[in-house]
Amino acid sequence: MGLLNIIRRMSLREKLSIREISRRTGLSRNTITKHLNAGTIEPQFTTPDRQSKLDPFADKLTGWLKAEAGKSRKQRRTLKQLHADLVVLGFVGSYNRVAAFARDWRFDRQRESQTTGQGNRWA
Repeated sequence: MGLLNIIRRMSLREKLSIREISRRTGLSRNTITKHLNAGTIEPQFTTPDRQSKLDPFADKLTGWLKAEAGKSRKQRRTLKQLHADLVVLGFVGSYNRVAAFARDWRFDRQRESQTTGQGNRWA
């Protein structure tokens, strides 16, 4: 959270005096007054779109996840095993990236399976 937001929260929500905000943040009272009176908004920087290390292997991993979803629980490969198989294919990313991809894939699959509205209510 940016410093301007912290100052605003202390002043508006917590109803602290400028002197108390100065004591807690270590900024001068003049600086705090200047920020509160200016009404400036803290700049928001956009992060550039970057290609993930997993992108070249996304189709392969999606296929594996679909195949594993059809198997019984004890027959499935774990995500650690899927990560190890990707490493053999040349993947240099971390296990956490594979786990996050699988989590998002499962969430999207679950959302797709839910019906919206009451179309299949009695089916």
